[in-house]
Amino acid sequence: MGRPTDRRTANSVQTGVEVSVVLPAYNEERTIENTVRVTVETLESFLPADAFEVIVAEDGCDDRTPEIATRMAAEDDRIRHYHSDERLGRGGALERAFAAADGETLVYFDTDLATDMGHLEELVERIRSGEYDVATGSRWMPERVADRPVKRGFPSQVYNGLVRFFLRSDLRDHQCGFKAFSRAAFETLRDDVEDNHWFWDTEMLVRAQRAGFRVAEFPVDWEPKGDTKVDLVRDVLGMGSQILRTWWQLSVRPRIDRRVTIAAGLLLTVAAVALMTLYIDPSEVLSVLEEANPALVAAAAGIYVLSWPLRGMRYRDILNELGYRESASFLTGAIFISQTGNLVFPARAGDAVRAYVVKARRGIPYPSGFASLAVERVFDLLTIAGLAGVVLVVLAATGGLADIASVLATGVSGGSVDVSADDVRTVAYVATGVGIVAIAGVVAIALSARADKNFVRAFVGRFSSDSYVEYVADVIEQFVSDLQAVAGNRTAFGLVGISSLAIWTIDVVTAIVVLYALGVAIDPVVLVGVAFFAVSVGNLAKVLPLSPGGVGLYEIAFTVFMAALAPVAPATALAAAVLDHAVKNAVTLVGGVVSMLSLNVSLTTAVEESAEVRDREFAESE
Repeated sequence: MGRPTDRRTANSVQTGVEVSVVLPAYNEERTIENTVRVTVETLESFLPADAFEVIVAEDGCDDRTPEIATRMAAEDDRIRHYHSDERLGRGGALERAFAAADGETLVYFDTDLATDMGHLEELVERIRSGEYDVATGSRWMPERVADRPVKRGFPSQVYNGLVRFFLRSDLRDHQCGFKAFSRAAFETLRDDVEDNHWFWDTEMLVRAQRAGFRVAEFPVDWEPKGDTKVDLVRDVLGMGSQILRTWWQLSVRPRIDRRVTIAAGLLLTVAAVALMTLYIDPSEVLSVLEEANPALVAAAAGIYVLSWPLRGMRYRDILNELGYRESASFLTGAIFISQTGNLVFPARAGDAVRAYVVKARRGIPYPSGFASLAVERVFDLLTIAGLAGVVLVVLAATGGLADIASVLATGVSGGSVDVSADDVRTVAYVATGVGIVAIAGVVAIALSARADKNFVRAFVGRFSSDSYVEYVADVIEQFVSDLQAVAGNRTAFGLVGISSLAIWTIDVVTAIVVLYALGVAIDPVVLVGVAFFAVSVGNLAKVLPLSPGGVGLYEIAFTVFMAALAPVAPATALAAAVLDHAVKNAVTLVGGVVSMLSLNVSLTTAVEESAEVRDREFAESE
């Protein structure tokens, strides 16, 4: 980002300035000179000549605006030109200029002078007098409703309505470019405001009300002049995302603590399991579980344990390509701890624990920790989606799709079980959609990573240009860059790919042994093929971060597809899903506890501190 420059001479610094007026300017060569002169003349009409300053906050212009502003600043010591080589966004330009201003009363208005300048004294004096901390003009107060074209007036009313509803604001007009702040209010709020574009002043107003500042809204005469620089599709969508982000930060997140998180996750798990009882009698499932072969269950656990050293070696190979060399044994412990966190906390909060562990114990920076985890997830998605796709291809080649078509047409029934064809088709469509999206997304990212450049920012920019979307684009671009480090090295790509295949093959073999432990006796070829598909789809369902460890989601997907695609009783299929997941989670918990003791890591502390780091990194990125 280009560094802002305050272009004024040493003897032009104003020591008695009370009021600082900032004019945000982007490519305003046709209007900026007149705007500055009108502003100075208006201020002179009610303030002493040396009591104010006018700052042109020129935001990376590529026309003659910088030249004009520099000339005017040289001609009048009360005029300052605050320059930035690159665009900061309207909010970013205002914040930088206010921070550099000398006055205690900070004012800004749009350079097109759409608001009648006769209201400037009223705006300034509401703050300068100390009566209010924040003041804003309004085009939508009953006393004076602006006559606006429908294409601009209707979106504005919808926007303001959403702000009032979601953010509990008492104001009617949050977008009017005619506002003032006391120095104290600005300094208090500036670090909390995260947007740097069109939503900046709305967020200032909302946070000012929440903080208890005195906010004045008064009607103004307003007349639209020229075309708005707000993109009614891109920027409106962007501001919509900012409304949701601010609502989450102010109204939702403060109410979410560890107890609420755990309770919500448990409720989701119970609800997911309860839904299965609509189709399957729980007593049948318990009856099947009671007949399980203990030796085979223990064998399944032993087989699953073998996948963990592979996970550690895979993570080691990924970190090697990012420039960090660590032992596979330590990384295996870090993975055990993070996966244990995912069993305890919903929304995959445990994923961030791994970044905390490698940072706290090995000094690997958080961004690299998060990036390496994301790269690992890409290989997981590609592998499990690929396995499901291969099974479908094999079924198509062997005529097995006819069986699927039959199940989709008739549903699943047997004993106390009756799953309708509509429900089976719904699950099939959802699984297919998840698989297609996963493969398409991974392929697109991999191709982008192997290309000379990526198109993330250009694509995201079609929808919005606000700071939150910019942050998302930065994260994706950093992720693609890290993926490129792995994908660009054929040896590393092959090693990580092979280890991913081995890990998920062991996962499937574990499920097959569990099925044998429950007495399933069907054609081994069919069992292997269907197990690969059911386990893959079950793990794709776990991608949705709704419950701790994906409990409930995995069982539903596994049961439907195992019962639908193989001659396995639905009750047995559910029992296998429950037992398979229980075996894997038990291994994870034991490994996690041992790793936490050996590495001296507190799971709750790790979750809390990693969440704080993510929030801090997001704020700093703004």
